[in-house]
Amino acid sequence: MNISPLNISDYLDSEEMIATYLNTVLAEGNEDELVVAIGHVARAIGMGKIAQQTGLSRTSLYKAFAEGANPQFQTIIRVLKSFGNTLEVGVLTKS
Repeated sequence: MNISPLNISDYLDSEEMIATYLNTVLAEGNEDELVVAIGHVARAIGMGKIAQQTGLSRTSLYKAFAEGANPQFQTIIRVLKSFGNTLEVGVLTKS
């Protein structure tokens, strides 16, 4: 039996799904998981489109958001801005 791996990008088919996914990773994940999640979203939108909007090459985007990658903060911000979403920071309360 041939089982193919789950491709999360296939399920990120709306702005709501993308926002929920990124917010969940921000709340529950770590820095490495966030980098990979941004890559999943970029693939869902289309790496060519993200490359065009950011001025970065597709190859550099794939490398920057691969598992274990450590992209520059500037790259992360450029890609997040290309998603057309905004990041909001809320007030943290200690429990």
